[in-house]
Amino acid sequence: MNTEKKIQIRAIEFIKHRYPSGWGGAAVIRTEKDNYYTSIALETANAAVSICIETGAMCEAHKNNEKVTHCICVVRDDENSLFKVLTPCGVCQERLRYWGEDVRVGITTKENQLKFIELKELQPHHWSKAYQSETLEHYQNMDLK
Repeated sequence: MNTEKKIQIRAIEFIKHRYPSGWGGAAVIRTEKDNYYTSIALETANAAVSICIETGAMCEAHKNNEKVTHCICVVRDDENSLFKVLTPCGVCQERLRYWGEDVRVGITTKENQLKFIELKELQPHHWSKAYQSETLEHYQNMDLK
C-alpha cells in the first residue's frame, strides 16, 4: 500500500474511533522519518478561536523536528456519509510551506478520488517567488539540521 492510501486509511480509522456518530474530521501528517501524526479540530464554543484540523499534527512534527512529506485532512458529515478529502486552506498551505514546496497534500476532487499534489502545484504563484530561494530555504531548514 502506498503512503498516500496509508495516511487516508489512518485518518478514516481515527475518525471512526473518535467520532463514532455524527460529524467527524481528522488530519494525518507523514514525516521523512516515516512517523505519522494525527490531529483533530479543537472544539470550542467560540468559532473565532478554532484552529484547523491539521494544526495539531503540524505542531507535533515541528516539536519533534521532523520534515513533513505528506498531509491529508479527511471529514465526513455523519456516520452514514462518505469520507471526503479537504484541500488545505490557505493558512494551512502557508504553515506546510515551512517544510518546502514539495510537501504533498491531499486535495478535494469532484469524483471524491484520493489525489495528492505538491504545494508548488497548488500554489504556482506563491508570494515567496518574489524572494531569492536561498533566503527562504535557510529559514525553512534552520530547525531541521
